[in-house]
Amino acid sequence: MRIKTTTTLLLLALFLAAGACGQERIPQAGAADSTSTSTGGEPWGRTYLSTSVTENGQPKPLVEGTRITLNFFADGHRLGAQAGCNQMGGPASFQGGRLVVNDMATTEMGCDPPRHAQDEWLARFLTSKPSWARSGSTLTLDNGSVRVVLEDREVANPDRPLRSTKWVVDTIVEREAASSVPAGVEAYLTFEDGKSFRGNTGCNGMGGNSVVDEANSTITFSEVITTKMACDDDRMRVERAVLATLDGDVRYQIDADVLRLDGPGGRGLRLRAAG
Repeated sequence: MRIKTTTTLLLLALFLAAGACGQERIPQAGAADSTSTSTGGEPWGRTYLSTSVTENGQPKPLVEGTRITLNFFADGHRLGAQAGCNQMGGPASFQGGRLVVNDMATTEMGCDPPRHAQDEWLARFLTSKPSWARSGSTLTLDNGSVRVVLEDREVANPDRPLRSTKWVVDTIVEREAASSVPAGVEAYLTFEDGKSFRGNTGCNGMGGNSVVDEANSTITFSEVITTKMACDDDRMRVERAVLATLDGDVRYQIDADVLRLDGPGGRGLRLRAAG
């Protein structure tokens, strides 16, 4: 197994997929050459979320607030993965009833030690050539000691509506770099039923106009106003990033509970639905 690190945003787009269903036999955990009999075929073009993880026959708790996400790219030869901290990905194939992943690249976001350890654990599992099986919307991976059961994302976690959802900023994007929002800082947006939005920059309350063009997946922000409180450096850094993104025409995309905003000059935000 080789794990390479990268600071580019390439891996931040690893989780866009559509859903479908099929039926297949679950191979025996130790059968290295077992062959899938799925009528739905290999799970390319789908994203899956973990529903249970066991190790040596016992439940394996994940870090609180995390979940394993696997994205099988529609191009049929790439896998994206996430376990609560960094984005991982690399070439993948299905051979003899096994998922084969040899090299994985990863982003370098700073997270707490338990999340980093979970990233490494997931990378080892995915590169161990686990057997795979699909039944309906469920995907099972098993390497003989670890079994991960996942559900199609569109079943387990459907797209949230843009309006009437509280979207909380969790990642700031500046061209080729992405960073987490500092602990204790909450910036958020809520889009109203009309053509306006309100929220908080992480320091100050804000509001303004937001015209949504669903056909072109853009939101046009204008006349954004804020209160004028002074805050500590972390909050002011988040505020600057938020206001720099909410300027003019901004591309948006919703994937399950994540809202992606790509603004001018390579600036962007990744927001997660609250609740």
